[in-house]
Amino acid sequence: MTSPATASTGAETLDRRSLNRALLERQLLLRRERKSVPETIEHLVGMQAQSPSNPYLALWSRLEGFEAEHLSRMIAEREAVRATLMRATIHLATACDYLALRPVMQSVPAQTFKSSHFARNVDGVDVEAVVALGGDLLAEQPRTLGELAPHLAARWPGYDPGSLAQVVGFLVSLVHVPPRGLWQTSGKARLTPAETWLGQPIGQGQTADEIVLRYLAAFGPATTSDIRTWSRLTGLREVVERLRPRLRIFRDERGRELFDVPDAPLPDPDSPAPPRFLPEYDNILLSHDDRARITGDHTGLAIPAGTGSDYGSVLVDGFLAGMWRITRERDRAMLTIEPAGTWSTADRSAVADEGARLLAFVAGNARDHDVRFATQPGSGA
Repeated sequence: MTSPATASTGAETLDRRSLNRALLERQLLLRRERKSVPETIEHLVGMQAQSPSNPYLALWSRLEGFEAEHLSRMIAEREAVRATLMRATIHLATACDYLALRPVMQSVPAQTFKSSHFARNVDGVDVEAVVALGGDLLAEQPRTLGELAPHLAARWPGYDPGSLAQVVGFLVSLVHVPPRGLWQTSGKARLTPAETWLGQPIGQGQTADEIVLRYLAAFGPATTSDIRTWSRLTGLREVVERLRPRLRIFRDERGRELFDVPDAPLPDPDSPAPPRFLPEYDNILLSHDDRARITGDHTGLAIPAGTGSDYGSVLVDGFLAGMWRITRERDRAMLTIEPAGTWSTADRSAVADEGARLLAFVAGNARDHDVRFATQPGSGA
């Protein structure tokens, strides 16, 4: 049946549940898929990787038979990198995709730096000279920004060493080198220029138009504000208007225009969605201005910083429904699940089963595994 919005604007209206199922389908969360790891990372246009182990869990939740060692090997062999991309935050991308994305995304960390206190702390410094020296020093030997700082301070005494290092961190295309980012391996966040690490120059890359189309394929249908929230790019209204003739147009329940690529999947809103454990940071929770399509009624649910692979959120029926945490003691690993509301017995059972699989993946070397629920509001449990 045609909705009032359809009749008045000619655009079909998609309710929250329809948008949820479209997002889950495109994010490979309605079912585990049999895709390759590189194909998946590129389809998702990179993966949030502030916590080094987060992409491993994100891929485990999406791919059938995912093995952590596969991604770890890709990072070690320079086929994938952890580096600053969308929103000036650290993402995991294939090497090829990083070289394509970074030229367009470079404006984001540059603008972030310009408006930061670091820029104010180095006012009067020849920024281009700092960038040149800092890049050379990191090409000579990967270093943390803390290790880089005194070298720059020696050249520019009187300026805050940490802020000088941040000039390089924001304005040079840097990647994090292993062992940082390898599966269940610790290491300092040492950096080196991407061109040095990958042995290829960063060229023109993809256009903003191409990146917007990729976003819509992985996160759409979406508003211009959603695209801006995901990327932090400016000038997106002009990009979307330029693309409009190639796009499918919908409306949400508030009447806002939603843009989409042609022939992208729009599953039945009643499609079943199995429970999924997401890592501490996952782009499905971070990439829309209006997150209700994934947060549901728990838009304000706090997601405090955790400890990488040992903390995250739970989806039930496709929506954010609680949090999880893994604690370890000697040979025992315990998964505690905290529902944000009242779950049915069937949901609790399905989440517990998926939680047992999560423990086997994250803590397979522990002799004893234990899955338990924190007290559920109103349950008396």
